[in-house]
Amino acid sequence: MMIRMVFACLLLGLPLAAQAALAIQHWQTPQGARVYFVESHELPMLDVAVDFRAGSARDPAGKSGLARLTHGLLDQGAGGLSDTAIAHRLADVGAVLSGRLDRDRAGVTLRTLSSAAEKDKALDLLALVLQRPDFPQAVVKRETQRLIASIREDEADPGAVAGKAFYRALYGSHPYANDESGDPAALARLARGDLQAFYRRHYSASNAVISLMGDISRAEAEAIATRLASGLPRAAPVPALPKPVPAAVSDARIAHPSTQSHVRFGVVGVARNDPDFFPLFVGNYVLGGGGFDSRLMREVRDKRGYAYSAYSYFMPMREAGPFQLGLQTKLEQTDDALNVARDTLRQFIAEGPTEAELTQAKSNLSGGFPLRIDSNRKILDYLAMIGFYNLPLDYLDTWVDQVNAVDVAAVKQAFARTINPDALVTVVVGAGRAR
Repeated sequence: MMIRMVFACLLLGLPLAAQAALAIQHWQTPQGARVYFVESHELPMLDVAVDFRAGSARDPAGKSGLARLTHGLLDQGAGGLSDTAIAHRLADVGAVLSGRLDRDRAGVTLRTLSSAAEKDKALDLLALVLQRPDFPQAVVKRETQRLIASIREDEADPGAVAGKAFYRALYGSHPYANDESGDPAALARLARGDLQAFYRRHYSASNAVISLMGDISRAEAEAIATRLASGLPRAAPVPALPKPVPAAVSDARIAHPSTQSHVRFGVVGVARNDPDFFPLFVGNYVLGGGGFDSRLMREVRDKRGYAYSAYSYFMPMREAGPFQLGLQTKLEQTDDALNVARDTLRQFIAEGPTEAELTQAKSNLSGGFPLRIDSNRKILDYLAMIGFYNLPLDYLDTWVDQVNAVDVAAVKQAFARTINPDALVTVVVGAGRAR
């Protein structure tokens, strides 16, 4: 029976992981870490993610880049092992250790074989990195210099300059204005003690979300989660971030020796758990998230040839993340392209999508959903997101229904509530003189 079902799935071209509802199991360790687990024995693999409220928004005043540097050094020496020794031991068991950091969270992920010998050794290394980072002084100095050099390189990239300037203009004094990489001057002042203090405060079990996906039982998952959480620092949960305040209208032009203008504009959008998420998500597919099918592409590229690409997106975060539109265009047609994009946004807010546009958007999104969960790693990423942002356990099971339930009225109402087209923050890099 199982063989016939697998064969049928292969004939239909459907990912096996998408054929049934994902049974997400959830509990809390004795140390306070929240755990999310999906058991799957189709592959002899285990994927683990441990995420903390330790993103760049947690950088203390005057110490921009501390979160990034702390996160980057976790596997650069731990428990007396050098970074080279850690890398070699991971390679010996065929395991891969990686990380992620954004404004909200910092995380470490592990992929390992589920056979006992390889799994246990890989988990030993993950526990060592999470629980006993050494922050060796020589490595702190080396990685600080490397990070500063990377930031300096970004200054030559007009797209990176525009992205950073947009966040600063949009969020002002809010922690989301902090650049994820940090500030070179602030980084140069950091000491090893700063990293140790940040680690002890933010990398605690009470701030942790542990996600597990793969070839283990519930009992094994409980044991692994407890093992990982038990050696973490003890600290109170970090407080919630302040609510972002909508920014005043602004239009910044930043001179840059670029052959094109890089345009970013938008407003403060919504948090990840906002009830308008699905109407905004589906509506934005029509506006600027659907590639060549989107209105922005038709108006800016197809009809007028102002840009190769024009896009829009919501980036919901723990607090309200940005709604951003962007494009690149020739210097001499910057204002024309920008005006067309703004007018397209204004019209969309006023009228919403057509029934035909919305039907196509929902069909494309729901039809493509299996590709979102067609691997263990993708499912792990969703588990981590569900856990970190406290989303419902049936989020993936109801995703298609939520998309298909969106109608034109819901899109219009959600966009009207969220976006004031007369209150846009605009950044243009590469066009004209700075002002």
